[in-house]
Amino acid sequence: MLSLAFSSRGKHAESRPERPAKPAARTRPTRVLAIASAGGHWQQLMELRPAFEGCDVLFATTLKGLPQEFDAAPSIIVPDCNRNDVLRMPWMVLTIGARLLAYRPDVVISTGALPGLVALTLAKVMRAQTIWVDSIANAEEMSMSGKHARRVADLWLSQWPHVAEAEGADYYGAIL
Repeated sequence: MLSLAFSSRGKHAESRPERPAKPAARTRPTRVLAIASAGGHWQQLMELRPAFEGCDVLFATTLKGLPQEFDAAPSIIVPDCNRNDVLRMPWMVLTIGARLLAYRPDVVISTGALPGLVALTLAKVMRAQTIWVDSIANAEEMSMSGKHARRVADLWLSQWPHVAEAEGADYYGAIL
């Protein structure tokens, strides 16, 4: 009986004009923050660029001039830091956090190292999807940052099948 009371097909349905359909949700390209430390991590991230086609990508690295060398634009520079240089950590976290808040990515992907891990961790709090691709240089075990990334990465990848199997990561092939 209750369903009849709320039915749109009552006795006056014919006299009411039909409601216009809701407009389709505005679609925008997926926003991707692609972040990696300078060196091999950055080179591997650059090899992934074809996967970002059709996306709105912001590249981030730790060395000025590096994005221009690879024609990676738009780009930002974030402070570098590692486990032996913890005094720079607060500045790095604040800088990456501010960039994430300004850009609001849908996806954050990193090939390492610590700045990428920080970006994934903060992005997870913002409910962005997170992807970690551990460096191909780690042929025996996941990197230290990679091991920590397991907790925050929606997709946690190794580029070595035996490492992926041993660590519980996914393996879809190697970048290089």
